[in-house]
Amino acid sequence: MNFTDLGLSEKTIKAINEVGIKAPTTVQADVIPSVLAGKDVFTIAPSGCGKTCSYVFPLIEIISQKKAKNILIITANSEQSVTVSDRFAVFNKYHEVNETTLTEESEKVNSEANVIIASPDLLLELVDEEKLNLSEIDVLVVDDINLIKKLHQLKNLEKILEILPADKQNIVFTNRRSRETQDILDKILQTPEQIKINKDKEAEAVNNETETTPVKFEKPAKAENKVMPKKNIASELSYDVEAVGLMKKFHTFGRKTPEYMLINVKLADDE
Repeated sequence: MNFTDLGLSEKTIKAINEVGIKAPTTVQADVIPSVLAGKDVFTIAPSGCGKTCSYVFPLIEIISQKKAKNILIITANSEQSVTVSDRFAVFNKYHEVNETTLTEESEKVNSEANVIIASPDLLLELVDEEKLNLSEIDVLVVDDINLIKKLHQLKNLEKILEILPADKQNIVFTNRRSRETQDILDKILQTPEQIKINKDKEAEAVNNETETTPVKFEKPAKAENKVMPKKNIASELSYDVEAVGLMKKFHTFGRKTPEYMLINVKLADDE
């Protein structure tokens, strides 16, 4: 299975390949075709399985092909909003999707944005101040509803649902099914495609990216009159999986961690 088989365009796949991702994770293979087909989707997936990209990739296509004009992505908090925004910035490289991310520090809303990303409380605040119009949303993404519940934002989410148009595509993610969220799920979703990803896929996105992103170094030219040590850097260099995982989890350097900090290097002892 590859991204072409899933229905993504060459422009999107080019951006994906440049990041070093060569094959879709399980959740991406399951979710992308359903989103592109315009279906309502409900996915239960653990962190680290590539869940965010499973809807970012097809939404970039939907906007670019003008199958939808306005997309709303509701996240649990501003930190998660920034994470989703980072994905759009990277994989929207060869398209023209206009995205705005709303955080506590946001000074204004981009009225020309195709994609709005924000938490429930910030959305309500902006709607109340008449700075944001949600009456023409074509696609709604809720990521992740269980975390929204934990942060006591379900009531705000319900208020937003009352504002949104009924005729739209709905995509909902959660890390686990919860009784407290079932009522609101029934209000959001219309005969959804239900997808469940096992816990053993939790590190799939990290492993997929590190395994398919080889580090290539050009061999330096041999300097004249230079005495080389008997032992040099040991064997082949590769990404440090733990370092990459921590970078992705905590968004180090705004997800622009210098590459040399992610390399697993072993130095040989001098003789």
